Amino acid sequence: MPTDLEGQLERLPDRTGVYIFRDASGNPLYIGKARSLRSRVRAHFHAGRPLDARTMTMLDRVATIDYLTTGSEVEALILESNLIKEHHPEYNLKLRDDKHFPYLRVDLEQPYPRVEIVRRMKRDGARYFGPYTRSGSLRETLRTLRRVFPYRVCSDHRLRNARRPCLDFHIGRCLGPCAGAVTPEEYRAMMEELCLFLEGRRTKLVSRLKARMEEEAARLRFERAAELRDQIRAIEDVSEKQAAILTTMEDQDALGYARAEESGLAAVAVLNVREGKLVGRTGFFLDEARGASGTDVLAAFLKQHYGQRAGFIPERILLPEELPSEEAEPIGAWLGSLAGRPVRIASPKRGPARRLVDLARQNAVVLLREELARRQTGSEAAYARAAALAEALGLEAPPDRIEAYDISSIHGHEAVGAMVVFVGGRPAPAGYRRFRVRREGRPDDYAMMQEVLFRRFRRLSGEEPAEDGLDGFGPAPDLVIIDGGKGHLAAAAEVLEDLDLDIPVAALAKEREEVFVPGRPEPLDLEPDSPAGLLLRHIRDEAHRFAVGYHRLLHRKVSRRSELDDIPGVGPARRTALLRAFGSVAGVKAAREEELAAVKGVGPAAARRIWEYLHGGSEGGDAGNGAREKG
Repeated sequence: MPTDLEGQLERLPDRTGVYIFRDASGNPLYIGKARSLRSRVRAHFHAGRPLDARTMTMLDRVATIDYLTTGSEVEALILESNLIKEHHPEYNLKLRDDKHFPYLRVDLEQPYPRVEIVRRMKRDGARYFGPYTRSGSLRETLRTLRRVFPYRVCSDHRLRNARRPCLDFHIGRCLGPCAGAVTPEEYRAMMEELCLFLEGRRTKLVSRLKARMEEEAARLRFERAAELRDQIRAIEDVSEKQAAILTTMEDQDALGYARAEESGLAAVAVLNVREGKLVGRTGFFLDEARGASGTDVLAAFLKQHYGQRAGFIPERILLPEELPSEEAEPIGAWLGSLAGRPVRIASPKRGPARRLVDLARQNAVVLLREELARRQTGSEAAYARAAALAEALGLEAPPDRIEAYDISSIHGHEAVGAMVVFVGGRPAPAGYRRFRVRREGRPDDYAMMQEVLFRRFRRLSGEEPAEDGLDGFGPAPDLVIIDGGKGHLAAAAEVLEDLDLDIPVAALAKEREEVFVPGRPEPLDLEPDSPAGLLLRHIRDEAHRFAVGYHRLLHRKVSRRSELDDIPGVGPARRTALLRAFGSVAGVKAAREEELAAVKGVGPAAARRIWEYLHGGSEGGDAGNGAREKG
């Protein structure tokens, strides 16, 4: 152990806090919390402690140890969670990003809330349910909701501008806020019942509905009472399909996990029990779990899932293994503060609760097996396609890293270039790069392609060495694919030759799906639906999609610009206020200076600048001309 690291260990305080292992470049390797920083951190480096190869590699890379003391273990847990989320340390277990998993969102603050599908939770006061890791589960939930609760599905804009009731109102699928057939209070009461249904509180919901049904019947409103009766029957029908698991009525989640040591992947299955009945199962995966213990996996999942992503935290969380007290106590206290009530973390040893945990473990084993099989099948198929491509192009070995390039423009204007990367025959989005073409003058597709390729490959050739040996584009590819025909291929080959780079290159033309390689005037005899042809098309289409997407983004930005954007001191807020006040740029030009000053957020000084700019005032006109010429 380096002497300076020993000194840092000696100076660690016997206090609660968070520690950060950093490498020689200052990058966080691992972030952890400790009841005693001195004891916990020194234990990592204890000579007699058995370590796996991954942990030994991490400790060998530690150059500095930072720490932050906190007032309590709960504060340390919150700080640790926030720092991990911010820095993504290499050696911390990572709950796979679930940004593609949908949630159901209900904002009860709106007069007439609706059920929305969103991809990210926000702290905006709305209720969130999920995430739904299976699309079939989400579709079934939405079908049930629409059958039981007649909420609106129209947009807020359509509701505000509705001139007559929609079809859903006429067939009884919506209460009709657009027709004034329901008050905001009545509608919101129905949406609160919908939230009870999503939480799995069916018994409480049915009791409320029965009370309302009897009340409506007593008031001789038999039609409404019959509607409530049908609603109760639909809810009871759903509930009957769910077997009773536990006799207690507590809301509980049971966790089970399984690990694949070779791949470093761990699966966690969560069984959701509400009012004693099993109402759902979700599955998650954690990466970088190689060498981690079962309690490490469970603690990381509790902190990352329930602390940051879960839409609901139950009263009790059942685990297959007991967490150390220094982990369980602060995690339970933290989750309790988030839920607004006590949250217990338990590890049952026998009885129905233990059987439920065992069931969760069995589900986790199945999840892990399916994911590993999917990865293996995908990797083998991708490698087979790469091998077929190597054979078709006459390469010595299957290309591991393939880069593809495409240009997108409108008659040469606002031209952009795109680079996409495939590793092992599969997309690697982290390596994708975008280029704004700098070339001006007559549109020239070949010259634009050459500019993009030169900017990417000049550092590999030594033409412009990267600082500290780093290159933001990544390593040299084993194959370059160009979206185009023989002309594009010749332009690309010229750049690589000028930079003295020996990298195979091929081009795929869109019209006839013809594949061209240097030194051969005729296209290759390659079937479009062969493994090699499918991979080439996939790569080319991905490059085209990425290029067109970037071009559309820039085009939207340019199209939204107006003459007001070139006026010094006029930002998006003032521009929007002016356009709202006067309707158009022409309306702003026609306005008097005092009318401009009366617009909220403008004021006399800015109004003077705007008026002078738009009417050719010397100071404003010169500034504007300069701004336009620079752009």
